[in-house]
Amino acid sequence: MQEIIREEDKTRSASPAGVEGVWSLEQNRDLTTVAYERIEELFVAMRIAPGEEIRTQDLQVMVDLGRTPVHQAVRRLAAETLLEIRPRNGLRVTPIDLSREKRLAELRRDLNRFVTSTAIRNITANDRAALHYLRRKLAAELDKLSLDAFNAIDKSFDRLVIRASGERFLDRVLSPLHAIARRIGFLHINQISGRDGIVGSAERHLAIMDFILAGEEDKACAASDELVGYGIGMLRELEEQIDPALLDVRFSTRAGKASWMAQEPDHRKPATS
Repeated sequence: MQEIIREEDKTRSASPAGVEGVWSLEQNRDLTTVAYERIEELFVAMRIAPGEEIRTQDLQVMVDLGRTPVHQAVRRLAAETLLEIRPRNGLRVTPIDLSREKRLAELRRDLNRFVTSTAIRNITANDRAALHYLRRKLAAELDKLSLDAFNAIDKSFDRLVIRASGERFLDRVLSPLHAIARRIGFLHINQISGRDGIVGSAERHLAIMDFILAGEEDKACAASDELVGYGIGMLRELEEQIDPALLDVRFSTRAGKASWMAQEPDHRKPATS
């Protein structure tokens, strides 16, 4: 998933070494946006577990930001259903509901098809240059790509296609759907598919990129549908194979949760740059 960007990164110059630094225009972001993206990363990478109860103060420590931006970010994340606000009881990370996530995947498929078509019609030369860069980076690193690195490229690609479409309203609609899908991918790849899951998803992204660059609208939309279908297949496999405690910590015993957390490095602090 996307590397969490520390506050000092806001002042960095864009560098081709980091896709997010080049293409998502993250300099000059307000602190609420920084808080939102850091908490979203914790959500996607399951550093805050599905169903986990947490306080706003805990999130402030985890993302290293003050009360106001974190509070505002939490309100947005709750509106997008990534978090649940529980009056007088803090927050709960939205559990993974496999039936709901399948419905959302079908919605995302339709929206992705629309944004892909619109991007092909409206893409600028600068956006094409950005897409060529992402495509080269993904292809060159495919054999050694980590899950974190892949998801950084994935997020950059999602943002780029939305920007190329010229309809920025779609960012608010699609961003939470993409975050929900990335959390499913994170869980499936870590628990079931491993490197094959990264490669399978990356290859489908490359196909979409190629068809967008070629101006092949029908083929790009079909490739986008195939990518979403790949994610729906992950949902089916999770239903058949996954420990339900990984979908919602309320299913876990204390020992079970400790065992899950022991599999991971120190997730309670965001990654530093």
